[in-house]
Amino acid sequence: MTSTTDAATGRPTARPVLQVGDRVFVNLTRGAGVLLLVVLAGVAVFLIAEAVPALIAPSDELPGGLTLIAYIAPLVFGTILSAAIALVVATPLGVGVALFISHYAPLRIAQPLAYLVDLLAAVPSIVYGLWGAAVLGPASVGLATWLNEWFGWLPFFAGPVSATGRTMLVAGLVLAVMILPIITAVSREVFRQTPKLHEEAALALGATRWEMIRMAVLPFGRSGVISGAMLGLGRALGETMAVAIVLSVSGGVTLNLISSGNPSTIAANIALQFPESSGLAVNTLIASGLVLFVITLLVNAAARAIVNRRREFSGAN
Repeated sequence: MTSTTDAATGRPTARPVLQVGDRVFVNLTRGAGVLLLVVLAGVAVFLIAEAVPALIAPSDELPGGLTLIAYIAPLVFGTILSAAIALVVATPLGVGVALFISHYAPLRIAQPLAYLVDLLAAVPSIVYGLWGAAVLGPASVGLATWLNEWFGWLPFFAGPVSATGRTMLVAGLVLAVMILPIITAVSREVFRQTPKLHEEAALALGATRWEMIRMAVLPFGRSGVISGAMLGLGRALGETMAVAIVLSVSGGVTLNLISSGNPSTIAANIALQFPESSGLAVNTLIASGLVLFVITLLVNAAARAIVNRRREFSGAN
């Protein structure tokens, strides 16, 4: 024990002496945190430095003779649109699967189902892309035709329907399957941590199982569901090969989800264009990567802000 002086009272206070193992652990964790910040800063500096030539270059020297904003804007739109479709589809499905595993399914079914859902995260993205292009795409043509026939007055289903099924809708569905394990795993673990006292109290007051889940489980796990959804969104924003294989790209900005004219995404465009690019074209691609980097940081910051607003609800108050 070592003694220090309390600033408020002026009295000596005892401070425990850290053992060698404790000091090593503290220094390792501190170093890991600093290393993470250094790597993040290094990535940001690299992207900014390599993007500067594209930022200051005249538009006639950039790919397609477009301004940098005109080049990147459709890619940003396609990235956000595909990720939004994936999030809208995967979030309620993931929460439903998590609730079934944690509160409805018998143990002999819940454990294998949980393992099976988690196993989806181990499938390579290129396999999802091949599945989407070869199986899901052709199978979606009938659905796309039905959507165009009954909901063609909406800009999302205006058509004409793609004959191959390689559309933004299919790309979004493939991304939804890819992020489903993330959302399900995080939500499942949060739901399992709901205080049993709250669940038993709701049931004792006459609530049905669904009412108990709605009043006790979902409020407790709301921040976890948001965190899982944001993690899934982060993967959907940066997904490359699956989107590159599935999507039939024609450029431009359109809300039509079932036609063959689709905007590309930033990550897929970089993967497809980088091998044949050189000089200023590479700087332009890196500039688009910088935009994706900023979008990802903003999404994570928004998720952190939402979770912090829910922090005061601990489940015990």
